[in-house]
Amino acid sequence: MVTPEELERAAQTIRDGGVVAFPTETVYGLGANALDAAAVRRIFELKGRPSTSPLIVHVDSIEMARSLVTDWPARAGELAARYWPGPLTMVLPKRAIVPDEITAGLPTVGIRIPAHPVALKLIRAAGVPIAAPSANRFTELSATTAEHVRAAFGDSILVLDGGPTNIGIESTVISLAGPEPVLLRPGMIAFAGIQQLTHTKFAAHPAPGMHHRHYSPHTRVVLVDDQLPPGRIAYLWWRNFMNAARNVRMPASPDAYAACLYSIFHDLDKEQWDAIAVERPPSTPEWAGILDRLERASK
Repeated sequence: MVTPEELERAAQTIRDGGVVAFPTETVYGLGANALDAAAVRRIFELKGRPSTSPLIVHVDSIEMARSLVTDWPARAGELAARYWPGPLTMVLPKRAIVPDEITAGLPTVGIRIPAHPVALKLIRAAGVPIAAPSANRFTELSATTAEHVRAAFGDSILVLDGGPTNIGIESTVISLAGPEPVLLRPGMIAFAGIQQLTHTKFAAHPAPGMHHRHYSPHTRVVLVDDQLPPGRIAYLWWRNFMNAARNVRMPASPDAYAACLYSIFHDLDKEQWDAIAVERPPSTPEWAGILDRLERASK
């Protein structure tokens, strides 16, 4: 439970140009004042993240979101009404007040309203939008608990402990900056609903979490269909059981699977297996975000 005193200390840290780790419904974020270029650069330094990788800005209202962009198309209003607060990031043309450090020099910025009370209270207490990628070292596993953040960064940053996140993988990212909406990164939002509203297409486009290898534990990850790799293997499965040194039965529901995936990876990393074998999920829309993370982890 985050106390009012901890929240005010974190808000003051943000206002003073510092960095704070805080929970969202997806994963923990590493946040700084989105309007302070020097504070944003501190995020990149802490993560070891290249400056070519843009950040998502977290806001507490549609009014704050609109203050950061030059255009708010009707589709943005429809998606915000349906999915905000929630795990949807919209990419829109940015105003000059948004530092280029956040957007990797691109003319667009990704924005969302998180659906977590601690995140919303922090933004409101700080009084500024908060730029926040996942609270992990670059390309490594995202943090879904405060303990994961501390394992990555030690005592170098203030961490607001809001308990385990309930979605477990990063937000869906959709670009509304062009004539047609483009899905940049799948997540756990009901895919059919976004398509219904926007007639979204898949396409490659600059966005957070789009690196070839990303979301990776230190242990090698192997996606399997019907045969385990050799060695001391931990195996994540839910349909097709195969005898391994360590068997982890995963939930059959995509939502429940996503909520526990990174946490299980964190735990297995500590056990020093030769590899983590993961039964390949179905190639269906509701599993798209999970399959995307597993494929990147296995590169």
